Amino acid sequence: MRTITIYVSLLLLSFMSQNLNAQEEQYQRKIEVLQNLKDDIVAQEKEALKEEVEKINEQLKNEDITSEQAKVLKEEAAKKHALNIENKVAIVDNKIALLKRNEDDVIAIEKTDHYEDDGIFKIDVNGERVVSINSKDWKRKIKYDRRTYIDPVIAVGLNNTIIDGQSIEDSPYKLGGSRFIELGWAWRTRVFKNSNALRLSYGISFQFNGLKPKNNQYFVVNDGETELQEFEFDLRKSKFRMDNLVFPIHFEFGPSKFSKTDKRIRYSIRNQFRLGIGGYGGFNIGTRQKLKYNREGRNVKDKLKGGYNTSSFVYGLSGYVGFDGVQLYAKYDLNPIFRNAIVEQRNISLGVRFDLD
Repeated sequence: MRTITIYVSLLLLSFMSQNLNAQEEQYQRKIEVLQNLKDDIVAQEKEALKEEVEKINEQLKNEDITSEQAKVLKEEAAKKHALNIENKVAIVDNKIALLKRNEDDVIAIEKTDHYEDDGIFKIDVNGERVVSINSKDWKRKIKYDRRTYIDPVIAVGLNNTIIDGQSIEDSPYKLGGSRFIELGWAWRTRVFKNSNALRLSYGISFQFNGLKPKNNQYFVVNDGETELQEFEFDLRKSKFRMDNLVFPIHFEFGPSKFSKTDKRIRYSIRNQFRLGIGGYGGFNIGTRQKLKYNREGRNVKDKLKGGYNTSSFVYGLSGYVGFDGVQLYAKYDLNPIFRNAIVEQRNISLGVRFDLD
């Protein structure tokens, strides 16, 4: 019995010795990782400073900034990264000191988050995260530059036509009553890497172009040709509408405000002048006419769809000029409204455009 007791005691002592050795190895490994981390922090900050200086030099080369501005930016960058090194190394030194005073589990370094394994290093003290460094993530944020934005676009205004051999003052359509509305999405991409003076704006829009004929007239089709005729009853309303799906594209010019932080690079066009020149192309997806009149004491509403020989493909020129998200907007269809018409008519619109960024 005594022999068995001695044997069990020896086993327990051996197990405890092995456990202590494992804990000591883990402790030494933590210290080694923290020491290596300080060197990595210095290397990361120096590399980030190098990249920032290169971008400043590129801006100077492109004459986006002056030599005096470049000097100030370099000094600020050097000061910032020096402070980053000082603060981050101090955090690691404090963790080393804390670990040496408490050789237990008060500091947890998870294997799955180990710096040497995947470039991520995290330190928890009593369950609270005090250090989290991801070298790949950190560098990506320094380089991050959003070059493309997407905004909803709304445009509203007056609509009419340009008719061959006739001025717009003699238009058969009401100048104030004929209107258009455009709804869509626009992507805006910076063309040059280090300048936002030129952007490419492109997207998709629904155009609703309305015409209200004068003099109690409405549209009819005779022998394949669409023309205006006088209605047999007094019209309270006569409205003709063409619905188009188009794909606008514009070159957009204008200044912007440049800003840069550790996390992002931005070229802001808020509260800035902008000018867009371009055009659009697409399809006519619907044509309808709405008539309201009184017939034998009854109010009648007629809604007539299709069959007006409108052009299937629509294309034209457009442009806008304004400040911030509000611009004066104009568009002009190069295609005639009606096919096989004796006198060609082309839609023209003038209004206000809103970029809802």
